[in-house]
Amino acid sequence: MADAVRALLCAMLVGMLLAGQASGATEVVDDRGVRLRLARPPQRIVALLPSLTEMVCALGQCERLVAVDRYSNFPDSVRALPTVGGGLDPQIEAIVALRPDVVLMASSSPAAARLQSLGLAVVALEPKNYADVQRVFQALGLLLAVPHAPRLWREIESGVDAAARSIPQALRNQRVYFEVNGGPYAAGEASFIGETLTRLGLRNIVPATLGAFPKINPEFVVRADPDLVMVGDGSVAAMAQRPGWAAMRAVQARRICIFSPEQSDAMVRPGPRMADAARVLAQCVLQHAR
Repeated sequence: MADAVRALLCAMLVGMLLAGQASGATEVVDDRGVRLRLARPPQRIVALLPSLTEMVCALGQCERLVAVDRYSNFPDSVRALPTVGGGLDPQIEAIVALRPDVVLMASSSPAAARLQSLGLAVVALEPKNYADVQRVFQALGLLLAVPHAPRLWREIESGVDAAARSIPQALRNQRVYFEVNGGPYAAGEASFIGETLTRLGLRNIVPATLGAFPKINPEFVVRADPDLVMVGDGSVAAMAQRPGWAAMRAVQARRICIFSPEQSDAMVRPGPRMADAARVLAQCVLQHAR
């Protein structure tokens, strides 16, 4: 009798799963552990994190975006979309008026509960490292019902590996300081940028114990005296005013890589352009060979 009951339950479960697939239902568990089930893959999407915007487009689904946050600017096509604030200060009324099937946002955003209380479906995903990017790609692939997310991740990994191979052994183990912005905030070993530097065979002067993106005392960098400094062009002017920096070996030897805003965007967003960022970093090392 028990076997018959178990068989019946299994048959019912299989039937439910097949019915969901037949109807085009889509289901995903986000970073909060919240399970979202939609009757069909979302066709109207609001993305409130640049990394998520870029991932949706990398999956070939840019046309489903109806609005993005103020910082999303890649690929070029998203610049024409309405902007609805940022992850921390989204324009709730504007988002509701767009009638999205789902809102994609960072798990750290405080606005998720408010949007859900207004009846909107929310998926909170926030990539912070390589493993996260792979996981979020997979989650978005399920949500959007596109099968090639694993292939895209393999292409990113392959691109990073190729960038690493382009750096000769003689140029490895250099001590690097990567400044994210003029706070100064640095990319530590624990960040996804730090992971990239490690994979390129470089040594980050900012240890993992300080966190992913710690605010750094400029004297810390002077004492560390890195071989190579990497910085966005918006921070260069501030660097010249910091006591002791003019005496650092990297500054005296002009071993400073200055990245354009477009390059900086690619580097500070964990997502589909991580291989592009790795190539730019590798070129920096090659161009400033000792």
